Amino acid sequence: YILNKAYVGIDLEPDFQQLRADLPPELTPRQALFEDGVGLVLAYLNQLPGRTGFISSNYSPAGKRNYYTQSNAERADAIRLVVEDWRRAELINEHEYFYLLATLLEAADQVANTASVYGAYLKTFKKSACRPMTLRPLRIVSGGGGCQVHNQEATQLAGAISCDILYLDPPYNQRQYGANYHVLETIARYDSPVLTGTTGMREYQRSDFCKHRKVGSAFEEIIRRARARHILISYNDEGLLPVAELQQLLALRGRPAIFKTSHSRFKADSGRVYKRAATTEYIHYVQVTTPAEGEP
Repeated sequence: YILNKAYVGIDLEPDFQQLRADLPPELTPRQALFEDGVGLVLAYLNQLPGRTGFISSNYSPAGKRNYYTQSNAERADAIRLVVEDWRRAELINEHEYFYLLATLLEAADQVANTASVYGAYLKTFKKSACRPMTLRPLRIVSGGGGCQVHNQEATQLAGAISCDILYLDPPYNQRQYGANYHVLETIARYDSPVLTGTTGMREYQRSDFCKHRKVGSAFEEIIRRARARHILISYNDEGLLPVAELQQLLALRGRPAIFKTSHSRFKADSGRVYKRAATTEYIHYVQVTTPAEGEP
């Protein structure tokens, strides 16, 4: 079984050395066959009995939201609670903790009762959602070094880092990406947020790129501040900011160009009627010839 994702932040397989010495002795013969730490720990988590928790109380039939079957939601709660207990008891380090969270998110996503993203759930359970949720080892790609990951407001970060190429892929419309993955975020955080609406949405911060009144100033700010030799922006013809306005903003830094191609419009499910069958995707480009804001 090979996942279609590879983790570069987690670039080494954890050995769970301290946890392995503390695991309960009642391991089945099959589990005892595992010699590596990952196999042993995941086997232990996979055999846990289900527990009632935030996931099963809010994202299953018991919570009147069919994101997961009752049994899979309770399995997710059991695993999530045990992993958090291990972290508090310092039986696993930060690297091992996030490895286990990633395996849980991957497993939960495989049995989610959604058409694609988590903006809504299906009324009846599809076949894949009824399979037992099972943790599997992650596919890990060893990092080559020299990479940095930042969790920061993009408009601020663009002016703090110098680079050759700045590639931007902001949200196009009013619905921010956070809404599409809110269930997975809650599983990861397990912070018992206040949920609202039929879909059980958690509160999240909306980007200025998702607001009609602020999208223009957000683009202008990041374009003016960018300390890059080349700027590329992925956008489409359904975006809040018109194509011509985005080209005008890029002209602040040089002579802009635009490349476009037509794509079939993304459809969350086949039963819904869509006004458009295709969308035009744009790559806006400028070779920077004027200094960034604040530079001489």
